[in-house]
Amino acid sequence: QVQLLESGPGLVKSSETVSLTCSVSVTTIMEPYWFWTWIRIRQAPGGKPEWIGYIDGSGIVNYNESFESRAFISRGTGKNQFILRLRSMTPEDTAVYYCSRLSAGEWRRLVGDSYIYKPGDLGWWGPGIQVTVSS
Repeated sequence: QVQLLESGPGLVKSSETVSLTCSVSVTTIMEPYWFWTWIRIRQAPGGKPEWIGYIDGSGIVNYNESFESRAFISRGTGKNQFILRLRSMTPEDTAVYYCSRLSAGEWRRLVGDSYIYKPGDLGWWGPGIQVTVSS
């Protein structure tokens, strides 16, 4: 069992950058095989999880094209942490943000399936953090 916990500000203003940290109950996230992924779910009815990006066990980062121009994912200050920075926030970015540990196969299912997965259906997810963007 792996535990993940998101931390960061719950409220930001439009145009600001939000910085979220994920702390994981492992010694290091730099292990092969895993995709340490940031996902968000907006509050529209039936909101589909949107993957923002991941850092894998070798340090390679991959972003969803929709976020590539303004997202930055990196390791955190601790070996068991990774960070999401999302700049130029707008009210449309209001969502619950999750960090997760996925295998490659689980990530492909999250991205490619039409099924709307719930938090925890695939891999291990944190409880999520509500981020609200004020105009």
